[in-house]
Amino acid sequence: MSKTSRKVLDLKYLNLHQVKSVNYQLEPAELIERAIINSEGTLTDNGALAVDTGEFTGRSPKDRFIVADSITEDAVWWGDINIKFDAAKFDALYNKVIQYLSNRQIYVHDAYACADPEYMMSIRVITESAFQGLFANNMFLRYGQAEAPDQPEWTIIAAPGFKADPLIDGTRQGNFAILNFTRKVILIGGTGYTGEIKKGIFSVLNFLMPHQRQVLSMHCSANVGNDGDTAIFFGLSGTGKTTLSADPQRRLIGDDEHGWSDSSVFNFEGGCYAKCVDLTPEREPQIYNAIRFGALLENTNYFEGSRKVDFSDIRKTENTRVAYPIHYIDNAIEPSIAGIPKNIFFLTADAFGVLPPISRLTPGQTMYHFISGYTAKVAGTEAGITEPQTTFSACFGKAFLPLHPTRYAELLGRKMKEHSVNVWLINTGWTGGPYGIGSRMKLSYTRSMISAALNGELDTVEYKEHPVFGLMMPVSCPDVPSEVLDPRNTWKDKQEYDRKSADLAQAFVKNFNQFAHYASDEILRAAPKIAVSA
Repeated sequence: MSKTSRKVLDLKYLNLHQVKSVNYQLEPAELIERAIINSEGTLTDNGALAVDTGEFTGRSPKDRFIVADSITEDAVWWGDINIKFDAAKFDALYNKVIQYLSNRQIYVHDAYACADPEYMMSIRVITESAFQGLFANNMFLRYGQAEAPDQPEWTIIAAPGFKADPLIDGTRQGNFAILNFTRKVILIGGTGYTGEIKKGIFSVLNFLMPHQRQVLSMHCSANVGNDGDTAIFFGLSGTGKTTLSADPQRRLIGDDEHGWSDSSVFNFEGGCYAKCVDLTPEREPQIYNAIRFGALLENTNYFEGSRKVDFSDIRKTENTRVAYPIHYIDNAIEPSIAGIPKNIFFLTADAFGVLPPISRLTPGQTMYHFISGYTAKVAGTEAGITEPQTTFSACFGKAFLPLHPTRYAELLGRKMKEHSVNVWLINTGWTGGPYGIGSRMKLSYTRSMISAALNGELDTVEYKEHPVFGLMMPVSCPDVPSEVLDPRNTWKDKQEYDRKSADLAQAFVKNFNQFAHYASDEILRAAPKIAVSA
C-alpha cells in the first residue's frame, strides 16, 4: 500500500465502532513523534526510541492462555504451557477490552508473517500506544507498495492499560495473553511488554504450520552461504546462537523464528528482537549498529546526565531489548528466504564439561536432543544459583509450542532424512572440567568446527563414539587441537569425568520421561546408555 494513500478502515468486524481516532499505518517517524508527544519514551543519543514497558519487562508464561474450541481441543498439548481458557469467558473479556478502547486513540498497523509468499499470513495489530505500533512495524513483514487486505487473517489487540478482574474474567491476575483460533484473535491486556505480541504470533504459527501445512516451525536463527547452502542454529539463551549465526562470510535469513517447507527455509518475521544486556560494538557489532533512528529500545537506562544508553545497567531488568527491521543488519537478505538446509546446529553451553565440542547426530539422536533442548545455567546468572544447573526446553522453545514436542521432532526427523541434512551438536560450554574448574571453549575453536562442518571438511574424517551419550565425535578438525575433540581427554581426573557424564546422562533420561510415552522407538533408542536410579 502506498504510504500516502491510507485507506479508511472498517473495524466493524471487531465490533470496534467508537474510537476517538484511528492512526493507521503511520510511518516510523510519525510513530516516534507520537510516542514522544504522549510521553511514552525518549530519544537516545543515536536516535533510537527508548521506552519502559511498565510493570512487566518480560513475558508472563502463566498468564498465556489458549481458548479450548473445536480447532484446539483435541490438538493442543494442554498443561502448564498451554492453559485452557473458556470460549464464553473470552467473549465476555473481549467485549470489555473493546469497550475500554472505545473513545480512545488507537494505532493500527497492517503487516504479515512468513516471507515465503505461499505461506504468508496477514496480521493487523491494534494498540493504544504508539511505541507498540512501532514494534509491529519493526518486527513483522512490511507490505511496502502492496495493498493490505481489508480484513486480515489474524488480529492482535493489545491494551496494556486494561486490567482484567480474575474472579470475573477467568484470568490468573490482571494481565493476560489469550489466543483464540476460532475468532483468529490474540487478546493482550495488562502488560506493555511487546514480546507478548511477537510470541503470540509465533505460537499461532507453531500450531498452524506443522498441524495444517506440514511446515516445521522453528525457534532458531538461519543464514545462507555464497553457494546457497542454508544453515540453521538452535540454542537457548547463552549458547551463542546470535554470535555464531552472525558470520560475515554468510548472509542472515533471520535471527529467531523460521519455517521449513518442502522447498525453502523462510523467516516468519521482518525484524529482530535482540537482547541488549552488556552490549558492546566489539561483542555484537551488528546489533549495536542497528540501534539507530527507527529502532525501539525497551527498559534500558542512560548514563547519568546524558542520553547515552548504559547497556550494563540492568536495574529495571536483565531482559533489556531492542527491536529493529531486519534491513538494519547489513548482510541480511530480503526477502528472507533460502533453500533447504544442508546443516543444522544444536548449540548447548554444557557447564558440566561433559558433552563433546562437536558431534554428528543420527536422525534418532537429532529428535532426542531436539526434544530435550539442553543447556546449563552457571553460577551468577540468576539469584540463588551457586553451581551449574541443567536446563531443558523442548525443541529449544517449549514456552511457544501448542503441539506436543514429539510432533515437531518427528517432522524434523522426516525432513532430515528426506534431504540428507547433517545435524551437529555443538558444546560452547566448558572443557577440561565443569564450571569453576575447567575453562570455556574458545570461540575460535567453535567457529573453526562450524566452518569445517559447513565446508564439508568433516565429511571424510574418522569418528569415534562417546561411551555414554553415543555421540559420534570427529577425531580431527582443521585449526582445532585433536585432544579438545574428546572431552574426557581434557580432564585431569578421568574418573571424575565418568561420574559427571553419568550424572548428566541421568538428568537427560529423567527429563525425557515426560515425553517417552509419545516418542517412537527410534527416538527412545537415542537416549544415553544409563538408567535413572529409583
